[in-house]
Amino acid sequence: MSTKQPIRVAVTGAAGQIGYSLIFRIAAGDIFGPDQPVALNLIEIPPAINALQGVVMELNDCAFPLLTDIVATTELAVGFKDVNWALLVGSVPRKAGMERKDLLGINGKIFVGQGEAIAANAAKDVRVLVVGNPCNTNALICKSAAKGVPADRFFAMTRLDENRAKAQLAEKAGVHVSKVTNLVIWGNHSSTQYPDFYNAKIDGKPATEVIKDEEWLKNTFIPTVQQRGAAIIKARGLSSAASAANAAMDTVRTLVTPTKPGEYFSVAVASDGSYNTPKGLMVSMPIVSDGKNWKVVQGVPVNEFSRAKIDASIAELQGEQADVSELLK
Repeated sequence: MSTKQPIRVAVTGAAGQIGYSLIFRIAAGDIFGPDQPVALNLIEIPPAINALQGVVMELNDCAFPLLTDIVATTELAVGFKDVNWALLVGSVPRKAGMERKDLLGINGKIFVGQGEAIAANAAKDVRVLVVGNPCNTNALICKSAAKGVPADRFFAMTRLDENRAKAQLAEKAGVHVSKVTNLVIWGNHSSTQYPDFYNAKIDGKPATEVIKDEEWLKNTFIPTVQQRGAAIIKARGLSSAASAANAAMDTVRTLVTPTKPGEYFSVAVASDGSYNTPKGLMVSMPIVSDGKNWKVVQGVPVNEFSRAKIDASIAELQGEQADVSELLK
């Protein structure tokens, strides 16, 4: 039995598809390591409480050696009590005929409440990863509502886009996906995101040297990554779940593990103004971590093509910010 103190992790939408794909892997030690005990605070809305109880039964039946405690609740104050990490997975999905602004308004109110509850109840070192879409702006709202919690503790997930982009480049180049590094996603987790192939590396070489088909990179690769989520919904009849859960885990793991020298990863953070991005906006950029603190990588080349793509995604984020301005305190 490990002598380490357990890391307490809250997961909202814990009985949903992504939550269900996520919590068993957290309990198994797949994020924080094979000798780090974890405690789970599982949060759901009242209509899903029976399903959540079933998930708890399954967690108990797994007899995970690292899992020290399970809290299952519909109360935010209980769910965020003493948590070190809050993974905000649950959100209302966009329905047919619903405008993005409508979705922002509905989910925005949810993330105001969660931000307030995190500020009032979480551990002093709490860090927050927003997975529920539109995740950049939901994170912006949550950050705004969580008075007293430093802005650099909030993240929005663009790692799924990074993983998708790496897989596409690896397939095109005929190499294993582990050979693809430094693939940054710029901007918003939406169809305006920019998967930056110019700075990506394949087996240590510039991706554009390995894949010389610039037409494919610009006109097939980028839209394939941007629209991958929609393609999965069309094929599967359901949105990405296991891959989204895996990306959430990748995000946390890369934030709590020192980044390999010369490499970086993608996550949306509160901008410090780097790369001409508006301060405070939740923007995906190239990030490195020392295992405790993160920073934006400076000096990544941005050519004219890239600049236009980044600016388009930033403009969308600013539009979303304007749409939820009454929720930002």
